[in-house]
Amino acid sequence: MNEDKTTHFGYQEVPVAEKARHVGSVFDSVADRYDLMNDLMSAGMHRLWKRRAIAQAMLSKGQDVLDLAGGTGDLARLALDKVGDDGHVVLSDINAAMLQRGRDRFINEGIDSQASYVRCDAEFLPFPDGSFDRVTIGFGLRNVTNKDRALAEMRRVLRPGGRAIILEFSHVQVAALRPFYDLYSFRVMPIMGKLIVDDPDSYRYLAESIRVHPDAQTLSNMMENAGFEDCGYNLLTAGVVAIHHGWVY
Repeated sequence: MNEDKTTHFGYQEVPVAEKARHVGSVFDSVADRYDLMNDLMSAGMHRLWKRRAIAQAMLSKGQDVLDLAGGTGDLARLALDKVGDDGHVVLSDINAAMLQRGRDRFINEGIDSQASYVRCDAEFLPFPDGSFDRVTIGFGLRNVTNKDRALAEMRRVLRPGGRAIILEFSHVQVAALRPFYDLYSFRVMPIMGKLIVDDPDSYRYLAESIRVHPDAQTLSNMMENAGFEDCGYNLLTAGVVAIHHGWVY
């Protein structure tokens, strides 16, 4: 992608250099009630999806984990339980408001000493090569402007034997369900966004961003092109979400 071209922001086309700002405004708007909206929109299913993702990370005691686009810290919190006192988790996000929510949560739970907090862009990670045993990202890759570059960075910071886990919305596989999923996404979610956070546009963007995100097989191919090996994915909830994995050898 040339930097003078445009990219998707939902169904809109915006200059590449401006997408991060647009995405940032979305999460600034919803940060205070982000967790509540996740529970309501998914009927709590997002918690099950995240637990499945961490299970597929195959974490062990003492490992170092980088959680990208970690927001309020759901995946990082689950990872901390797996790596134990001798392990370490870096909670990172490009959005300061979201990262602050995650840090506050860890402080309130008394586990902040086991974690670090880094505000960074997934496309330009401020870590040396081979810094981590695992990299996770949950529902964040579709908001990244240059996904290929972000995948390459994830590959770069993993040690040999490391694994990347990507939890992301995908494409519904059951044709009969698609009209109902579209109705819920484009009509119900913006109404909920209006009622709960007074921001229907951010949740309309959410629905649109899912539709323009690569399908599961395309994303798996992108991981292979970035240098990951033994890539694969599992579709959950009729394909609403996918958990992708790739190894570094």
